[in-house]
Amino acid sequence: MSIQIRELMPGFVGEVIGADLSKPLAQDDVLAIDQGMDRLAVLVFHGQNITDEQQLEFSLNFGAIERPDRKSNITQDKDRRIRADMADISNLNKEHQPLGRNDRQRLFNLGNQLWHSDSSFRATPAKYSLLSGRICPSQGGNTEFADMRAAYDALDLQTKEKIEEIVCEHSLLFSRGSLGFDDDLTEEEKQGFAPVRQSLVRVHPKSGRKSLYLSAHAGRIVGWPTPEARIFLRDLNEHATQSQFVYAHKWRAGDLVMWDNRQTMHRARPFEDTSEVRDMRRTTIAGEAMTARQVVAA
Repeated sequence: MSIQIRELMPGFVGEVIGADLSKPLAQDDVLAIDQGMDRLAVLVFHGQNITDEQQLEFSLNFGAIERPDRKSNITQDKDRRIRADMADISNLNKEHQPLGRNDRQRLFNLGNQLWHSDSSFRATPAKYSLLSGRICPSQGGNTEFADMRAAYDALDLQTKEKIEEIVCEHSLLFSRGSLGFDDDLTEEEKQGFAPVRQSLVRVHPKSGRKSLYLSAHAGRIVGWPTPEARIFLRDLNEHATQSQFVYAHKWRAGDLVMWDNRQTMHRARPFEDTSEVRDMRRTTIAGEAMTARQVVAA
């Protein structure tokens, strides 16, 4: 086995040394990365100048690819800039130029600056995300990650007991609505963004550790009055994103960061997005099970 993992933030973030993602990995190295993800939840790979095809090949070591669809964004197929099995996490249009300030896609994508977990708005939410930095802005544009296991561990016993059986409703309607974008959604988009249900407490299938499953996409708690649910979720989010739980990744071209959506939240930070370029491409590993029984949301 050739790779090593050096911890950058103890128990949460590690740097993978000795991996060349442009080439097929030995099974021992794949296993070491998977075990590193179980133990830490965020892994950083520097110096990976890879193609889209190489990123996909590496990603497939960890499960099936979750394809972006109309439930996850407002981008029409005809307007896609990159291949359909990757998420375009950039500020670029189809002509590879920065989106204008009032561009609808840019305004929708500002939601990525809210704390969230990828695809929590799907009935079966995502497992891993792998984000490759191709072009990075000169300043800003960092990605921050919050350790939701440590945040859960730090709760008092009374709160742990209170949230054990809570189920939330997640939708892009809630995250984009918090920015005022909901008025700009079409009826078709609103129907596509119908809420799904997720447990507020998740248990990792291998480590057995519990974590909070929060996201800006979570806007209701089943059985609670909406104002009470939202203030409670806001308090939990403030708790979970305290500095002691957060790692900030400063991107440089060639970085690939891999994280476990079951154990983390993340958010993008601002940069001069109407003049500078931030070209990042994400592959997402599909989840394996629902967290809560799905019924028609009230």
